Amino acid sequence: MPDKETSRVEAFSDGVFAIAITLLILEIKVPNLESFKSSNLLYKELINLWPSYFAFVVSFAAILIMWINHHGFFNYLKKIDSRFLFANGFLLLLITFIPFPTAILAKYIESEAVNAAAAFYCGTMVLISMAFNLLWFTSAYKRRLIKPIISTKLIEKIKKAYVLGFVIYLLAFIISIFYAYVGLIICISLWTLWSFLDYSTTKERKNNITSCQK
Repeated sequence: MPDKETSRVEAFSDGVFAIAITLLILEIKVPNLESFKSSNLLYKELINLWPSYFAFVVSFAAILIMWINHHGFFNYLKKIDSRFLFANGFLLLLITFIPFPTAILAKYIESEAVNAAAAFYCGTMVLISMAFNLLWFTSAYKRRLIKPIISTKLIEKIKKAYVLGFVIYLLAFIISIFYAYVGLIICISLWTLWSFLDYSTTKERKNNITSCQK
């Protein structure tokens, strides 16, 4: 498919990311003060909603970072094919699912079911990591869909980051079954890796220009 089709798929994907990130706010419910209403009581009820605030911010950051990486990933593509479309569709399926484990985490983070809630949340991130790896494999294996300007070294760098991310997410999932907060911390801290993962091809262009001048 030509570049125009690649842009269409990215635009569609952006829309799915936008919807998923918007749905997160629906989990935060307006406090119901019933018959007796006062400012102090409303303040208290708003503070008691901290699990929902926490889950919202965490998942908002997660989806935002995923979108940034997804966008950077598309900059590598010269075309797409049916295998890539199915892999991208699988990723988008999981992205739209995120609001549900977010709601579960918010509801049960203060209860005895916190381990199950954390494991469910971290397990969702494991599946999303698998989807990113599948997306990468369908495009970067033997440079099937990758632009010529992208070096093999840069491809290997991204590949290793994706594989490492999957291993750490899996570790977070296993730990969260027994130690909920430790698993969540590992899961959240991993987003630092995705935040600083550089998809920029600027350096690649400069290196190519330098090589040609020599």
